[in-house]
Amino acid sequence: MTAAGTAVRDRVRQSPRRRASRERGHPVLTRFPPPARLVGYAVVLGLGLLYLLPFVLQLVTGFKTDPDAAAHPLALLPTTPTTAAYQRLFGLSQASEGIPFLRWLSNSALVAVLVTAGRVLFDSMAGYALARLRFRGRSVLFGFVLAVMAVPGVALLIPKFLVLNTFGLFDTYTGMILPLLVDAAGIFIMKQFFESVPREVEEAARVDGAGVFRIFWSVVLPMARPALITLTILSFQGSWNEFTHFLVSTQSGQYETLTTGLARFVSGGLGGGTQYPLKLTAALLSTIPVAALFFCFQRYFVSGANEGAVKE
Repeated sequence: MTAAGTAVRDRVRQSPRRRASRERGHPVLTRFPPPARLVGYAVVLGLGLLYLLPFVLQLVTGFKTDPDAAAHPLALLPTTPTTAAYQRLFGLSQASEGIPFLRWLSNSALVAVLVTAGRVLFDSMAGYALARLRFRGRSVLFGFVLAVMAVPGVALLIPKFLVLNTFGLFDTYTGMILPLLVDAAGIFIMKQFFESVPREVEEAARVDGAGVFRIFWSVVLPMARPALITLTILSFQGSWNEFTHFLVSTQSGQYETLTTGLARFVSGGLGGGTQYPLKLTAALLSTIPVAALFFCFQRYFVSGANEGAVKE
C-alpha cells in the first residue's frame, strides 16, 4: 500500500463519524463514565450469581449425605462428597428399591416425544388451514381456538377425567397422550406465522401444478423453521412438565412420569426422612432435557420468518 493510501486509511479510522459508528453499538455503556460502568457490571454480576445460587445448591446437595444436607443446607461444598444419590436413582445401589426413577424417566420421554411430534404436525396443519384455506365457519372456528386458550386448565380436570373414563382410556398411555396431541396456543402460533408468508410463493407452486397439501408440505412448511422450532421447544417443555393431566388420567404406578413420581416422592410416599440429596438430584436431572433442548435451538428464535422466501 502506498503512503497516500495509508494516510487515507488512518484518517478514516480517526474520523468522528467512524468513531461514532463504532460506539453506536453500545449506547448504554457509553452513556456512563467508567466508574459507573464498573458499578453496573458488579450489580449485574451480583444479580446473576443470586439467580444461579439455587441451582448451584441443588447441584451441590446431590453430592451430600442426608445428615450433611440437613445440618448444612446452604453449604456450597459437601463435607464428605458422595454419589449415593445418583447410584440410588439409577439403580446402582442396593438401597434403590422403591424409587423407580428410570421408569418415570422413560414414561416422560415417551409421552414428551409423541406429544411433541403430534403437536408439531397437527398444529401446523390446523394453523395453515385457518390461515390460507377459505371455508365456511373459519372465523368461528378460530374464535373457538382463542376461547380454548382463555379457559383455565384446572377447570377441565373433572370433564377430562369423565371423558377418559367413559371411553376406557383412563390409566393408559393412550389417555396420557391423545388429549395433548393438539394445542390451541400452537395453532395460534402457526396461523400467525403462515399469514406472514408471501402468497406469491404458494401461487408459483400452484401454477406448477402442486395441490394444497403439496404446497403446505413441500413449500410453506420448510419456510416455517423458526416457528416449528419454537413450537417444538414449547411442546416438549409443556408435555415434559405436565402434571395435572397425568394426575387425572392415570392411577397405576407403572404410568407415573417424572412430575407425578417426584410429587409422590416429595410428599413422603417413597420412604421416610428428609432425603434432600435424593430429591434434589431427581429434580435436577428432570430439568436437563428441557434445558439442553432450549440451549441447542435458542438461536433459531431470532431467525427471519421469510428468509429466502421471495426474490424481487
